[in-house]
Amino acid sequence: MDITTLIGILAGTFLLLWAIGTGGSVLAYFDLASVAITLGGTIAATLIHYPLPQVLSVLRVAKNAFVSRGEDPEATIRILARFAEQARREGLLALEDALEQLEDPFLKKGLQLVVDGTDPELVRNILETDLAALEERHRAGAGIFEAMAQYAPAFGLVGTLIGLINMLRTLDDPASVGRGMAVALLTTLYGAILANLFCLPIAGKLKARSAEEVLNRQIMVEGILAIQAGDSPRIVEEKLRAFLPPAAQARASRQRPGALLDHELEEA
Repeated sequence: MDITTLIGILAGTFLLLWAIGTGGSVLAYFDLASVAITLGGTIAATLIHYPLPQVLSVLRVAKNAFVSRGEDPEATIRILARFAEQARREGLLALEDALEQLEDPFLKKGLQLVVDGTDPELVRNILETDLAALEERHRAGAGIFEAMAQYAPAFGLVGTLIGLINMLRTLDDPASVGRGMAVALLTTLYGAILANLFCLPIAGKLKARSAEEVLNRQIMVEGILAIQAGDSPRIVEEKLRAFLPPAAQARASRQRPGALLDHELEEA
């Protein structure tokens, strides 16, 4: 569970409600017609923009913003170094028995291709095609929320225009002008909140999640090919550490040579 996403939404909602409450009743900021125009219009436009299956999957996609897969590139490097050691010691075919213990289907698939004797260039092409398809799926998921973030303020403005038109039709009743203006502006408020507190942040978090997973799988691709090429575990570690940020590289370099591998072998 990614607690930061939940904290951000709850904190933003609380601050909005607190600011509204200091100026009067929170219920004064609720108008069912404004909600229908803003939220309903946003959903309708999204249905027009995207195929129905993609729209229906929006809740499953949004779950990824709240649940972390726990991608750990350093752990991936340790696993690949362990397989490199085993391959150097016992041969590539010896990896087949260990593959059953792997939970990641991408890593398992790549190593199985190596065990099967697939040409290295073909292994790279297959894995990079899978990776490109993964990125496209993630891009489509984030794109739904980005589209909703564009539509929400637009329909908020539409609701405001409708409210102003209705207000201008009743100018002969001065008592209704103030209330009509307030209701007209509520749709703009709803659109801004929906776009900037929910849709855009969730889209940004989904992109960050995608970047983490793609980086981890890029490490897997290079590690698998290094194992197939017969590189030593130490060389595999050094190649893959280049993908890590500088802080992680510095942390790894302070360890004695082969420490990551030794630790993994002890655990195994």
